[in-house]
Amino acid sequence: MRLTTKGRFAVTAMMDLALRGDDGPVALASVSDRQKISLSYLEQLFGKLRRYKLVDSVRGPGGGYCIARPLDQLTVADIIRAVDEQLDATQCGGRENCHDEHRCMTHDLWSTLNSRMYDYLASVTLAELVDRQKAKLAGKASVVEDKRRLGPQPRIKASREKSVAVI
Repeated sequence: MRLTTKGRFAVTAMMDLALRGDDGPVALASVSDRQKISLSYLEQLFGKLRRYKLVDSVRGPGGGYCIARPLDQLTVADIIRAVDEQLDATQCGGRENCHDEHRCMTHDLWSTLNSRMYDYLASVTLAELVDRQKAKLAGKASVVEDKRRLGPQPRIKASREKSVAVI
């Protein structure tokens, strides 16, 4: 499988953009800082995403990038295809010449895997990924809020007899 960091970083950056895009254009420098992805690498990826009309750029002060279409109409496969990422598990790259210039015995297996990977990634929208991430963040926030509401918790300390005492 040849899904490399290029595709992973593009999907991660697009999620970051989608999560923060309600407030206007998002600067790539801030995405770079949050996601720990090189700014120059992001600039290359976003150039490709812009050519595929997945993002729009806004120049000037307060500029940055915005998602160009509704999140529920943008799939992970769209993002990966835009950055020229090949989804190919075959050894021959689909040329059917992997075994002494002939098709190998497992070519159909890997070709089917390619098709299933693409079908799966085409079925996952950016909206779904963003919703999942927001739910995770809300879950963490509610745990913190619950702890605040309950106040300081008793500390548990082991005594010398190996029993537990509440202080």
